[in-house]
Amino acid sequence: MNHGVSPELLRQAREVWRDFFHLPVDVKQEYANTPKTYEGYGSRLGVQKGAILDWSDYYYLHFLPNCVKDHKKWPAQPVSCKDETEEYGKQLVNLSHKIMKVLSKNLGLREEYMWESFGGEDIGATLRVNYYPKCPQPDLTLGLSSHSDPGGMTLLLPDEHVAGLQVRRGDKWITIKPVPGTIIVNIGDQIEVLSNAIYKSVEHRVIVNSAKERVSLAFFSNPKGSLVIKPAKELVTPDRPAMYEPMTFDEYRLYMRRRGPLGKSQVESLKSPR
Repeated sequence: MNHGVSPELLRQAREVWRDFFHLPVDVKQEYANTPKTYEGYGSRLGVQKGAILDWSDYYYLHFLPNCVKDHKKWPAQPVSCKDETEEYGKQLVNLSHKIMKVLSKNLGLREEYMWESFGGEDIGATLRVNYYPKCPQPDLTLGLSSHSDPGGMTLLLPDEHVAGLQVRRGDKWITIKPVPGTIIVNIGDQIEVLSNAIYKSVEHRVIVNSAKERVSLAFFSNPKGSLVIKPAKELVTPDRPAMYEPMTFDEYRLYMRRRGPLGKSQVESLKSPR
């Protein structure tokens, strides 16, 4: 709370995307994504007997760096969608920067350390809007399978009226109750690596609802793809040696895509042998 982003902007951004997902399928399909960029509209709806599958539509957009932003991939309908999303993205980039300063100082690093390690002005930022329709058989599916976010930090705007996000604590799944006007901050794998596991990325999943639809906006602040991420040298000591091998974010994303959503096993598997 008290994040400085206008509550009205949060509401407008969420509702304009809800309106998009209510458009006819043929209109949404005009923005269908491709394997080359992953950018655009996609669907993971489906139930297969004997299997737990994801149950959601989504829209994925590149926001930063500016050289990869392509407004042609942004929806023309509803008419206010581009402007609302542009302003929402700008304000969440600023909020990400502020939070990274706090995290850096809390680690005993200079306040710009994390932001600069992720690329500074060349940091990566993407938006994934998630739409979870009413599900007739919620026991057969998840909105989104268990995973930790591969990037640096996720700012999640939840649906104010429908709970869906669950986080793992020990061997239990805890449902996060939405609070109006708040943004949920998820630590991602890259901050876990950079902090030498002082900060832990959060394992989470999404459940669906048989009576209500749900819309959420996940804004990802990620390292520039070509930058090598490794534990900060100030956080490596004889008592706490480096826990992860250096790896670029592009290499890590490829590693994750090959393995699929497997809880936190991806980042755990990269820990250096003792």
